[in-house]
Amino acid sequence: MDKVEIPRKAIYRLSIYSRCLRRLSEKGIETVSSSALASAAGVKPAQLRKDLGYFGQFGTRGLGYPVEVLLTAFREVLGRAALQPVILVGAGNLGRALLRYEGFLKEGFEVLAAFDKSPESIDTTRVPVPLHSDDELANFIKKHRVRMAILCVPAEFGQEVTNTLVEAGVQGILNFSPTILQTPDHVVVTRVDLAMELENLSFFIDQ
Repeated sequence: MDKVEIPRKAIYRLSIYSRCLRRLSEKGIETVSSSALASAAGVKPAQLRKDLGYFGQFGTRGLGYPVEVLLTAFREVLGRAALQPVILVGAGNLGRALLRYEGFLKEGFEVLAAFDKSPESIDTTRVPVPLHSDDELANFIKKHRVRMAILCVPAEFGQEVTNTLVEAGVQGILNFSPTILQTPDHVVVTRVDLAMELENLSFFIDQ
C-alpha cells in the first residue's frame, strides 16, 4: 500500500489501533467490530471509521474488521513491514534509560547504535548497543541508511547535532532535547518535553 497524506493525529491513532489489534491477534481473535476496536483505542466509532477510510475499504457490514488484514495494512502504512533502523544521540542518563526500553523492538524499531560527545566517560556496561563518538555519526547514518533518530543531547547542542543528522539523511527526529529545532520541511520532528507535559497535567489536578 502506498503511503497517503493524512492528518498527523490520524497517524498517531493508527499506532494505537495497531497495538489493540496485536493484542486481539495474540488472543486468537480473527475479527473485531468497529465499536469494540474504537472502545479499546479510546475513540468514537465514527472517528475510527474516518481514520480507516484514509487507507481504503476494510471489513464487512455486520461481520466486523479482519484483524490480520488490518494489521498487515497498518504495518505497510507505518513502515513497519520490517524492522526500522534508529540511532540515539546523547547517551546520558535519559539516553541510557531509553536504550534499555524493550518496547522499541516490539513496535518494530531497532536501535542500532548510540552516539555521544564523550563516549569514553560512559559506563558501557549499561549501554545495550554499540556506543560511538559523535564524530562517526554522519558516516554511520549513510552506511546503514538510517532515517530516524532519537535526540537526547543538552539544549545547547541540539541544533548542531540536528544539522548533522539532517545532512546525513535522517528524516524523522524524536526530540527529548529541551529546545526548538529548525529543520527543512521534509524532516519531521516530534518533541517530547517531560516538564511541559507535567505542567499541562498539573492544570487538571486539584490544588
